[in-house]
Amino acid sequence: MDDLRCKLLIIGAGPGGYVCGIRAGQLGIDTIVVEADKLGGTCLNVGCIPSKALIHAADEFYKIANIASSPLGISTNPPELNFGKTIDWKDGIVNRLNTGVSGLMKRANTRLIIGSAHFLDGKTVEVTSTQGKQIIRAEYIVIATGSKPAELDYLPFGSDVISSTEVLSLSEVPKKLSIVGGGYIGLEIGTAFAKLGAEVTIVEFADNILPQYDKDLTRPIVKNLKKLGVNILTNTSAKGTSNGALLIETNSGKTQKIDADKILVTVGRSPRTTTIGMEELSLTMNGQFIQIDDKCQTSMRGVYAIGDVTGNPMLAHRAMAQGEMVAEIIAGHERQWDKRCIPAVCFTDPEIVDCGLSLEAASQSGIEIRIGTFPFTANARAMTMECEEGFIRIIARADNHLILGIQGVGVGISELSAAFAIAIEMGACLEDIAGTIHAHPTQSEGLQEACLKALGHALHI
Repeated sequence: MDDLRCKLLIIGAGPGGYVCGIRAGQLGIDTIVVEADKLGGTCLNVGCIPSKALIHAADEFYKIANIASSPLGISTNPPELNFGKTIDWKDGIVNRLNTGVSGLMKRANTRLIIGSAHFLDGKTVEVTSTQGKQIIRAEYIVIATGSKPAELDYLPFGSDVISSTEVLSLSEVPKKLSIVGGGYIGLEIGTAFAKLGAEVTIVEFADNILPQYDKDLTRPIVKNLKKLGVNILTNTSAKGTSNGALLIETNSGKTQKIDADKILVTVGRSPRTTTIGMEELSLTMNGQFIQIDDKCQTSMRGVYAIGDVTGNPMLAHRAMAQGEMVAEIIAGHERQWDKRCIPAVCFTDPEIVDCGLSLEAASQSGIEIRIGTFPFTANARAMTMECEEGFIRIIARADNHLILGIQGVGVGISELSAAFAIAIEMGACLEDIAGTIHAHPTQSEGLQEACLKALGHALHI
């Protein structure tokens, strides 16, 4: 195969890589994207998108199964679940999005090569594909290889111990599912399978599930998990397996077995950097992650890194924003990373949104703050949807009322994440949001009401 040359070579076609490739193509940059597997990376194929599809299917099934106990006056026959058809529907969504990304790259005149990339030096990469080996030389290279589920030595992945990748392609709902790790991935998937009828146990080493969030935000999630019959074991460590059971140990030293058809390990993710020839480069690392500056430039001139390989937060939308920025920098635009916040969403039941400074960080910042909280029990739209659990909380400076952080928990609150982020990114003050007319009846009124509460003149609480 002939050697290739281009101005920009992107290794990895996940959210960061394909966005970088599309934007670079739009800007007229001669670009090649190399992807070892499928377009869209983890998020599109075995992460964000398929998990949200499964969550939606589980929500619908659970609603129908429990409609008889609802006060709405609706009754129906007991539902039946064809899980194979559910998985087919999920896969159909993934395939549609794969095709869409491919079409966008072609429209931008960005070349795609399916194969495994390996650095020879900071300007040269060898790609191995089904057609053989090929050398690509580029003026600029972007590392966007993403991450993979972290594995525990004493719980290696296999037929019964699985990662978030395998759990989204199971052929049937396991009768008993044990989840090691009480972070957002484990809880999202655990909630979905509990609604589909699985007996779910969550094992978390920390004092609380979702330890990155404060207890006010996680309290409604814990309440609903218990309602679903999920067994939550905190201050507990997984130790291994024995005859189809998960071995655990409490902080008091007590050991026991938990019967499990499948054991799902969700203890974080590791960057995919071990197979691309990183040893041929001279990159400054930050632990296992590639160190970058505010332009996503690594310690090597002309080599950039974006997305999960650069560390937390490992979020698709962060990678996308980085990819777009890097493409514009290479095109000669003056850009740098100056985002005030990266919204984080946990798609549990109910959902959590966290934007800007957390309550703990704001309280420890040394800045005098104002806090306003509005509960959905006082929101008319939430009442009409039977979604009164949760609240919106706003944190602002006490002196000039600049909004520093917004958090919320509630059904469907993920759709308010953009409003939260815009308020912080645009430098809004409490008066800006409080003085904006919000449509009634909507859950978004909670944002306005929280600002009014912080200003000392709440109207509906």
